[in-house]
Amino acid sequence: MNTTAIAPAAAAAEPLRLTLVVGSNRHGRFGPVVADWLLGRIRDRDDLVAEVVDVAEAALPMSLEPTPEATAALSGITPKLARADAFVVLTPEYNHSFPAGLKNLVDWHFTEWQAKPVGLVSYGGVSGGLRAAEHLRQVFAELHAVTVRDTVSFHNAGASFDDHGALRDPSGPDAAAKTMLDQLVWWGRALREARLSRPYGT
Repeated sequence: MNTTAIAPAAAAAEPLRLTLVVGSNRHGRFGPVVADWLLGRIRDRDDLVAEVVDVAEAALPMSLEPTPEATAALSGITPKLARADAFVVLTPEYNHSFPAGLKNLVDWHFTEWQAKPVGLVSYGGVSGGLRAAEHLRQVFAELHAVTVRDTVSFHNAGASFDDHGALRDPSGPDAAAKTMLDQLVWWGRALREARLSRPYGT
């Protein structure tokens, strides 16, 4: 029996392991509200299994020095990134780009991102965080990751949700999230099978 031919087919049937990266650590941040909504959309699906990495809970130094403190912080982050088949990165827009804390977390890793797809969800004022999302595309291209085309963005995000964290009009965001997650699953399955057949970069 040719077991090498069976492995990719068996893997294709398994749910994708998705890591949601919450990219804001600002005091009074709105990110957890959007993250909770997004996790609800992910958990409604049987082709994705999610876990979370929150920049606000990552005590990573900006020096990129592998100190004992950095090693301890990474022990709760790196395994979640390494075992992921796909990512969703949730970012606000700060001064036309994404937060420094998110960039720092990204920069502490390299191979964990390689040959995996990334979906982008952004929020902000009138721009909806789209400039931050476009900057992230450049960063992930350098890291050999694939960002999917369609994004989810919330313009004037605070007004989109009520005081209980529910969307006032979920129809548009729910449809956008489905499109993005469908693309993420397609790329996630294709790239997982490719990595099983041949490790990336060899």
